[in-house]
Amino acid sequence: MTSFVPKKIFFTRGVGRGQSQLQSFEEALRDGGIAPFNLVSISSILPPYAEVIPREEGLKLISPGQIIFTVLARNSSDELNRMISAAIGYAIPTDRSRWGYLSEHHSFGETEKVAGYFAEKLAAEMLASTMGQADQLVWNAEKEEYVLQDRILTTRNICSTAVVMKAGEWTTVISAAVLIVEE
Repeated sequence: MTSFVPKKIFFTRGVGRGQSQLQSFEEALRDGGIAPFNLVSISSILPPYAEVIPREEGLKLISPGQIIFTVLARNSSDELNRMISAAIGYAIPTDRSRWGYLSEHHSFGETEKVAGYFAEKLAAEMLASTMGQADQLVWNAEKEEYVLQDRILTTRNICSTAVVMKAGEWTTVISAAVLIVEE
């Protein structure tokens, strides 16, 4: 029996514009490099021992038409001058035999930094809560990540933000965690 526990993960983001919401979504997927794949939406568990790899390396491991598992943050608007954001945050435990967390956040009117940090904080809070230590989670300004004693190895985020530039034109932003199951 094949195990469906992903061994690698990469992160990507994109922005798309088009005359319809669907067209702008397709363009955002193209910008993020994941348009030629069949995306299956999954919940927010980062598998134990999963290796975070660069986007370029991850894209070499998958083939057009392949089913890939993603945690996808997506936001769209056709409202002129509307700022939209989509972010993925992640928290990886120091003990890599334990699972980590991925979180998605979609917002209006938030900068990339604000939306990204919010998603990162969500992931860190979810991980800390599974350890019964949510109240001990703190932001480390020097490392620019959330820490929990020696229990969280790292927290990060990826965020895509755009402003609707033309009346009647749809804009979509995506951020995604792509989990790769190797045979």
